[in-house]
Amino acid sequence: MLDGFNAETLARIQFAFTVSFHIIFPAFSIGLASYLAVLNGLWLRTRDEAYLNLFEYWKKIFAVAFGMGVVSGIVMSYQFGTNWSVFSDRAGPVVGPLMAYEVLSAFFLEAGFLGIMLFGRERVGEKLHMFATAMVAVGTLMSATWILAVNSWMQTPAGFSIAENGQFIPDDWLAIIFNPSFPYRLVHMVLAAYLTVAFVVAAVSAFHLLRNRMDSESRRAFSMAMWMAILVTPIQIMAGDQHGLNTLEHQPIKVAAMEGHFDQHGDSQPLALFGIPNEEEGRLDYAIEVPYLGSLILTHTLHGQIQGLNEFPEEEWPPVAIVFFSFRIMVGIGFAMLALGALGLLARWRGKLYDWPWLLRAAIVMGPSGFVAVLAGWITTEVGRQPYTVYGLLRTADSLAPVDAPAVAASLVAFIVVYFFIFGAGIFYVLRMMSRPPVTSAPGFREGPTRAAGITPAQQIDSGFIPAKEESHHGD
Repeated sequence: MLDGFNAETLARIQFAFTVSFHIIFPAFSIGLASYLAVLNGLWLRTRDEAYLNLFEYWKKIFAVAFGMGVVSGIVMSYQFGTNWSVFSDRAGPVVGPLMAYEVLSAFFLEAGFLGIMLFGRERVGEKLHMFATAMVAVGTLMSATWILAVNSWMQTPAGFSIAENGQFIPDDWLAIIFNPSFPYRLVHMVLAAYLTVAFVVAAVSAFHLLRNRMDSESRRAFSMAMWMAILVTPIQIMAGDQHGLNTLEHQPIKVAAMEGHFDQHGDSQPLALFGIPNEEEGRLDYAIEVPYLGSLILTHTLHGQIQGLNEFPEEEWPPVAIVFFSFRIMVGIGFAMLALGALGLLARWRGKLYDWPWLLRAAIVMGPSGFVAVLAGWITTEVGRQPYTVYGLLRTADSLAPVDAPAVAASLVAFIVVYFFIFGAGIFYVLRMMSRPPVTSAPGFREGPTRAAGITPAQQIDSGFIPAKEESHHGD
């Protein structure tokens, strides 16, 4: 015991810290790889220089993010042996091959074609370069598929038997991979990655549009991002609803913690918009509730009932407050994304997509929202699974390696220091790249906000500062 923290608590904190750093990079690279493939395809089809310039701009950012994702992932994987060796021993026959498949089929695909995508356009020809770009995008999606198959199996285990020594032995690989929660988790995560990139692209483009409204690359990118926001966010909300129903079927305790339900409420379940979970007393304090809405969302009927936490043994509860608040952060950000997408659609309809400063500033504020939502969703999923590593079968306390608290604490401090220096520098470098416009020599670009100086686009065109052909981009 180290100042109230035992080895299990410190090991959980360490894994949470490292995986929180790691998850933001794959979420970004999954969406950005697909965005690059779209940009490259549009360039080949239309020969519009704006698409090529955007591709060249974002591929450099992708390369840095991809590298940080690889490094953080390697570091994270070592903890399976150092801190969680019992889990590795018992679940290894199932988890090990799936993670090996991810490396062999997905990571090698990404790494093998990455160099061609980054440097090969002039060397291998445009068609092969497009193929390489598509393979990088496919590789990132395959990586997500395998990793989410592992995570989903830990949430809803299937297709196995348990040997006398306690190991999980594979019986049916198709049942293991396509376990009950896998399709829902895969769709939800991939859409989250696409939205994460869409709002980063929107924020970066909005930043440059505030400085120069006639930047054609930023206009094109902002328009594409706003289309993604309004089209994909509703799909993500529906996917999340289906994922929630699946979780209710297989992990009802997690859903009860997410919703803050301790007891059933008469003939229907209200939706708790806010409250403070009181685990000691088994109730939700200061609750702000909407009658019937909980039943409608969770059972799609007005009088549906779900089990409350008090119907389960208390030792089976996850940390309720963490799950309750992280779920609300994720959902709140989702609806904020939908609101911004709707405002963008209104601005587009009125021909003012690039001319509403408050819309551009709102897009900048929402830039990190995808990362926050991904982290909040991961916390909801993983903390909500506690106290198990393999749900219902292997408890977290029984998964720990025979390590001492001081050793785990020392490595945790080392991780914190090294991560903040290395990844802090990497993130700072990415932000510096984003602070520069896609093409610094683009027509009409000058440092500083031209609008703030009182120069309207019409005056810039009349003065020859911007070519007249740039005037009609509202339809992008």
